[in-house]
Amino acid sequence: MEITLLGTGTPGGLPRPDCPCAACATAVGDEARAATALLADGALLLDLTPGAALAAARAGQTLTGVRQMLLSHPHNGPAVEVPAGLPAPARVPDGRELALISGHRVRAIAVDVPGTGYAVTGPEGDRLLYLPPEAAPAGLSEGHEPYDMAVLDVTGRPDALAKLRAAGAVAATTDVVAVHIDHDVPPGAELHRRLAAAGARAVPDGRTLVVGEYHAIPDVPRRTLVLGGARSGKSVEAERRLESFPDVVYVATGGAREGDSDWADRVARHRERRPGSWRTVETCDLVPLLAEDGPPLLIDCLALWLTDAMDSAGAWDDGRWASGGARRELHDRTDALVAAVRATRRTVVAVSNEVGSGVHPATSAGRRFRDELGRLNAAFAAECEDVLLVVAGQPLPLRPRS
Repeated sequence: MEITLLGTGTPGGLPRPDCPCAACATAVGDEARAATALLADGALLLDLTPGAALAAARAGQTLTGVRQMLLSHPHNGPAVEVPAGLPAPARVPDGRELALISGHRVRAIAVDVPGTGYAVTGPEGDRLLYLPPEAAPAGLSEGHEPYDMAVLDVTGRPDALAKLRAAGAVAATTDVVAVHIDHDVPPGAELHRRLAAAGARAVPDGRTLVVGEYHAIPDVPRRTLVLGGARSGKSVEAERRLESFPDVVYVATGGAREGDSDWADRVARHRERRPGSWRTVETCDLVPLLAEDGPPLLIDCLALWLTDAMDSAGAWDDGRWASGGARRELHDRTDALVAAVRATRRTVVAVSNEVGSGVHPATSAGRRFRDELGRLNAAFAAECEDVLLVVAGQPLPLRPRS
């Protein structure tokens, strides 16, 4: 089965009309996107958009062979007219299945917003899932057979991809294609970087894809270190990298601090941001977690882990540090952590502070912490496939991945 993406943007398109934002201003060329519509084998049209016939012509296709036109969501974009000669658009009730004379079978999939998803099986048995904008599947049970291709709103609803993965509907070999792309993610390199971290990709309008054909699935890095200064957005970036995966374990190394209202507010904001399916573990004992098999780990953060390690070693005390005992104990613990990161089989995203670029610490203990955190960050980064520095909310790759 071949599908042609006549458009890959939101119902209003990208750039949005009359929107002055930076993302819309830079959405030009291949990053400009018409409203999403899919043409399958020239016979089935999923969603009708303004200028569908012209979009098909630009892609080297024609709509004259369309035998069925299905809508996935209430239309709230520019006015749409049905091109002459095409069948009237329809919606299929959830759970119902259509058999088309072209040999395609279409089953309606319930979603959690007004609209309908569609599972399309081609004449050769290849399987495609298409979800409407801002939608996730509803009532999807585990043990689902993986689709060959999933086309959905990855940037707007990363949790939809997580649900599909949890049910088995998206597997390692599923080609995940992002559509309904809006201006909430800067177009170009940043969009493609975020999608690659989720194991997905985006293609320009007019591209024809073969469902079930081998495609190099974006290689999700197994170990990632996210560095940044205070309020840089490093934790948000780390969370974003795992929000399309189910059953993430959030490892909070800060623990609880009685009577500290500011810390309690920070913790509350982090929890509100995280998907409800994530589990939180408050611990600084990271080596056993890294040694276990299990779902992805998000460790936030290494600076607080180091604080605990220095507490345990008595490394804040100048005398103990000078005698060498505290230094050896601390370095043994950091060496064990780095070795565990090297050996782990789990997906890991860790957060740490980038220090040493600002005020020179006034105390010897402060300078010691700065130096030891710099050493820890360097050693941890050496074991990671992906390393990022977040500055003013902008992630900068420090280890380019080919």
